[in-house]
Parts: sequence; C-alpha cells; structure tokens
Amino acid sequence: MAKKYNKIVLAYSGGLDTSVLIPWLKEHYGAEIIAVSADVGQGAGELEGLEEKAKATGASKLYILDLKKEFAEDFIVPTIKAGANYEKYLLGTSFARPLIAKHMVEIMKKEGADAIAHGCTGKGNDQVRFELAIQHFAPGTDVIVPWRFWELTSRDKEIDYAEAHHIPLKINRQTNYSKDKNMWHLSHEGLDLEDPANEAPINKPGFLELGVSPEQAPDQPTYVTIHFEKGVPTAVNGEEMDAVKIIETLNKVGGANGVGILDIVENRLVGMKSRGVYETPAGTILYAAHDRLEEITLDKDTKHFKNIAAQKFAELVYDGEWYTPLRKALSAFVDSTQEAVTGDVKLKLYKGNIIPASVTSPFSLYSSGMATFSEDDVYNQADSAGFISLFGLPIKVRAMKDEQLFDKTGKHYPSLDED
Repeated sequence: MAKKYNKIVLAYSGGLDTSVLIPWLKEHYGAEIIAVSADVGQGAGELEGLEEKAKATGASKLYILDLKKEFAEDFIVPTIKAGANYEKYLLGTSFARPLIAKHMVEIMKKEGADAIAHGCTGKGNDQVRFELAIQHFAPGTDVIVPWRFWELTSRDKEIDYAEAHHIPLKINRQTNYSKDKNMWHLSHEGLDLEDPANEAPINKPGFLELGVSPEQAPDQPTYVTIHFEKGVPTAVNGEEMDAVKIIETLNKVGGANGVGILDIVENRLVGMKSRGVYETPAGTILYAAHDRLEEITLDKDTKHFKNIAAQKFAELVYDGEWYTPLRKALSAFVDSTQEAVTGDVKLKLYKGNIIPASVTSPFSLYSSGMATFSEDDVYNQADSAGFISLFGLPIKVRAMKDEQLFDKTGKHYPSLDED
C-alpha cells in the first residue's frame, strides 16, 4: 500500500508527464497536490492556461514563479564566463533544474508539504539534477518519482491515461517529441531521433522553434557586436541590456540566421548514450564572442588551465552538482580570470556559421608590433637562438647519452620514439 501524504508539491510544466501526474498522484496517495511551474523564459505560450489546466485535473493551486532574472544572472552568465560545455552541449536543461528545485523546496516549506514529486524518467539526467538540489536544501525530503515504478511505462500509455481522464494535451502521438524549453535553449528527443541513422528533420515545418535551418537562412550575413564587462555580456550593438534581454535579442538574430543547432549523441550521467537536437542561438553566439575576447585578454597559461577547469565545470553542471563546494570554487577561480575580459566582439552570422569580424579590448595582450612579419624594433629575433638552446636542452642531453651508450656497447640504446 502506498504511503499517504498530506500535501505533495509537484514540478509542473503542463507537458505530458506532469499533466498525468496530478490525477495519478491523487489516486495513489490521497494527497493535496500543489503544482509549481517555473518561468525560466520558455515563453508566454508555454505558460498560457496552466493554472486552469492544473486545477481542472486536480491540483489545489498552482504557483507560477518568475525565475528569468535569477536564471540568467546566477546560472547562465557564470557558465558563459567559465566557457563550460558538455560534449558541445551548452547545458540548457542542466542548470535550470537545480534552480527550479531550490524554489520547489521553498514552496514545500511554505505550504507545510511532506513530499516533492517530479515527472523525470529513471533513464534521464534530470532526476539527478532535481534530487541533488533537493538534498542540498532539504535533506531527508521524500521525493516521489512515479516513472521508476508506475504502470505508465511509455509515452503512449501516458497518452492513453490522459485521454481516459480527459486531460487536454498539446501534442499527439505523431509529434510527441520530448522537449524542454527555456530562454537558453530548446531540446528535442525521442521518436525518429532515437535512431542516429535518421537525419534530424530540421527543415521540416514546425520542428525548429527558435529559428530556421542554415539552408533556410538569408543569403546575406548579419553582423552583431557584443560588449563584455569582466566576462559579463552587457550590450548588443551598442545598446545596454540586462542578461535576459541580451539572450532574447541574440536568440532572435541567431535563430534567423540558422545559428545554434546542435545534433549530438551524448553520454548521459546514468550510463547510456542518448541522441538529442538542441537549439541554442544566443548561447552559441555568446560562447563564441566570449572565447574570442579571452583570446586577446588572457595569458597562455591562464587560458589553457581555464579550458581544463571548464571541462570539470561542465561535468558538474551536467551531473546536477551545481550546489557543491567544487562548483563554487571553480566559479571563484573563473571570476578571478575575468578581471580583464572587457571589450567588444563583432561577429558575422551567415547560414549557421559564426565568423569572427573584429575584437577590441583596453586590456588586450596582443601586440601588433611584436607579431608583425615586417621589420620592428620590439622583438630581437636573435634572442630565439638562446631560447631554443635552453628549451631543447633536455632533448640534447638525452641524445648525447644515447650516443655515449652506443659507443660503449655497440648496441643502440632504446630511444623515446621506439616501442
């Protein structure tokens, strides 16, 4: 017999999984269901009618939380500064889940609820992201995850359940891609995408939502200039904007030019490989611009080590470990590297491509006087002989020792280029 709860707080999007969860949870636990929806920039269309739908299917109330500013400034921007990507994926769903979970715990405490529920599957990454955050803010909380044990073991069965319970859905069996949308990205999984042998239908009308395919993009390029202050994007084409507005603006211009479409087979945290198609126009532009600015403002050792740290940062975010000491420490390191990452980056967007046009910074380490192939009085080329002599000294010493041993034994001493 299922454990009884007084109140259950449900992460609610109005999609297939969470739509069937409200009546299912009421049937099996006899609890009051309090739905929580997070506005992380998925658009008004995604939120329209949610309250009526949630209550009509059995929820006592619905909280709609405006988290756009917090999402952009406290999660997206730090990840841009880190330059973190997971196998090229720009972490759109990954860093939204811990934020949502944090606020679900707040609602749980406010309402005096005794459990939290979510609609993540037992095969996915999101279950980990939600639950690690819940453990951080409310250790010991009961988390109900029906996908791990219920009878609705496929999306077709969920649709059957929805139809039997008169739950309205925005999808049908033919267009039933698993999608997640926020201001940063839109992901597509399932159906024909489950077979990597199938080409992603990016030219099919209605598949892409944030833009067009490169083939459908304009024949003329679009130029865009982004200003950064200490690694933080603050303006587009000379107009100052907050982080939310910058992302919205670049989503439009990037999407219109076919920028930011990624089709990958990624390694999920739970061990399997999964194919997904991601739309991240603004993110792709911002990453390219930020990296370009770092090319002229960071010294070699800092940039190279930061690239190593970025990979670990991405793995932590992907694995749901946002609220961990290591992620916070890495962010502190990243912030220390961004003091001079200020300037303007101009990019040319053309049919899915991002082409560098110009980059300037008052803190640029690039010296045309040193780098020039013309005559200069800054760099003494004769100094290179001594540098090479010292830099190559270990190689020279090893070679001399090889010759010495060969002379004594008549046998060639194994060198480093031999197995």
